[in-house]
This record gives sequence, C-alpha cells and structure tokens, in this order.
Amino acid sequence: MTTQITSTPRATGSLKAARRRAGGSSTADVARPGFGWALPAALFFAVFAIVPLVMVAVLSFMTWNGLGSPRFVGMDNWSRLVDDPVMLKSIWVTLLLTALGILIQTPLSVLLGVWAAGYQRNRAVLSVIYFIPLLLSGTAVSVLWRALLDPNFGIPADAGWLFGDGNLFGKQATAIGVLAFVSTWQFTPFHTLIYQGAARAVPQVLYQAAEIDGAGRYRQFFHITLPQLRNSMITSMILMTVGGLTTFETVLILTQGGPGTDTTISAYYMYEKAFKSFDFGTGAAIALTLVVASTVISLVVVRVSGYDKMRSTMEGVS
Repeated sequence: MTTQITSTPRATGSLKAARRRAGGSSTADVARPGFGWALPAALFFAVFAIVPLVMVAVLSFMTWNGLGSPRFVGMDNWSRLVDDPVMLKSIWVTLLLTALGILIQTPLSVLLGVWAAGYQRNRAVLSVIYFIPLLLSGTAVSVLWRALLDPNFGIPADAGWLFGDGNLFGKQATAIGVLAFVSTWQFTPFHTLIYQGAARAVPQVLYQAAEIDGAGRYRQFFHITLPQLRNSMITSMILMTVGGLTTFETVLILTQGGPGTDTTISAYYMYEKAFKSFDFGTGAAIALTLVVASTVISLVVVRVSGYDKMRSTMEGVS
C-alpha cells in the first residue's frame, strides 16, 4: 500500500516531463485548430465575396452599359446619386421597411419562440405547420401573396367591406403594409427558431429558484427569459437589418416599386439602374452603398448593445 502511494507522484511527474519533452501543450492549445483548417473557407470567401466586392467598387467609378469597355468617370456616378430624388426616397422607404420588420417581427418571434420551447400539448405539430413558410423561397412567397391579394381575383375582390376598392397596391401606405406583412409572414418563423433554441438553453434552475421566491409566469418571462435571450435578440436584429436593407424579390414581384416610386427600395432601384437602364456604374454605386450601410449599422448595433464584450457561452451572461 505504501509503495503505491509513493510511486504515484513519480509517475505523474514522469508523465508531465514526457509531455514537455514531446512538445506537449495545454488542452486549450491542442484543441485550437491551425489556420490551415480555415484556408478552404477563406479562399472561397475571397473568390466569391471579396473579389466581386472589389470589382463593384471599381465599377462604381466608371460608366458602362454592358457592351464595350468601361470608361472611368470619377465621382460622376456618386454625385448623381446624391442629387437623385428617387435614390433619396428609396433610402427612406428601405429604412422604413427595415424598421417595421424589426418592430413587428421581434416581439412575435420572441413570444412564439418561447412558446415553442415549451412542452405544451400539440406544440410539435403546430410548430411544424408554422415553420412551413420558412421552407418556401422568397419568390414563391411573393407570387403566392400577389395572387391572393390581386384586386380582381384575390381575397380583396370578395371582401370589399374590409379592403375597400381592393387595390392594396394602389396607395403607398397599403403597399408598404403589404410588403411588411409578407416579410413578417415569411421570416418570422426563422427568427422564432433562433429564440426557440435560445429559450431551451436557459438553465432551468433559474426558473426553479424564481418559483421558490414566489415569482409568477409573467415575472419569470420579463426577469429571466428576456434577459437570457439578449445575445440571440441582438443576432436576430442584425439579421433583420441586413435582410431589410438587401431585400429585392418581394418588391420586384409584389409592387415593382409602385405606385410610381412609392415602394422603390434601394436594392430595387439598383436593379432598375443596372438591368433596365443599363447604367451599371450607378447600379454598382448603389450596391456599394448598401454594403457599407449594412456593415456600419451592424457594427453600431454590436457596439451599442455590448455584444462584442460578451465572453460567456451562456445566454445573457457577460
């Protein structure tokens, strides 16, 4: 028995010495992959993201109609955009739709996500039905709602008491409302899925302690669940912001920027300039503006929220 006790430190010391001689390192060092693991993804990102972005930036200082060789024009494209009333209006419409998406989808997604994370009766079946819009493409969703809301053959034609003349696409307010509704119907399930996973990751011991202290369901939601969903909420809002600034097919199919230019968002205006007017230089300038705006807004959200300072892997714990 004595021999076993005295030999253990020697064996441990010999093992540590062997690891040092073999160049062994700590567990953190061993678990950390080298740059070679990221090289394929880095090359893919460089070829399909960085290089096209640089080409768009260069094209924004040139004039090109798709034929012949681009011609350098300096800041002409940018100066025209600054004085373009349609461009300024498109920025306002884009920001409005993005804000509506965040204000409507965030509370809906949080409530549905927390509910879907529970164990209610028939919860799984209802969740599957609710997530169906997430499986459809944006084009399919837009075509579907364009047919359903058609003023001649759709739902408004048979429900004049609710929709008036039935032409929801004839006024700016109702057209923007349709765009916000369709985006909410399509993308809320995606953000609900984010909150569902985050809500299930909340430690149950927090709720058990709250019940012991006499906290009801509503107090648990506002004082435990919501604070614990902070990281996921920031991530969801960033995705909504980027998606709102770059949405395109919904406007193309539902309103085509109309009536007039009342629903012309910046991404759709880029399409009109580049592929309808064959002014690829101005279209590239608009595209670069959207990239910069999305990046800046995302960085501001991260900085203001303090998301960049969080180090814990637990939700809501910094």
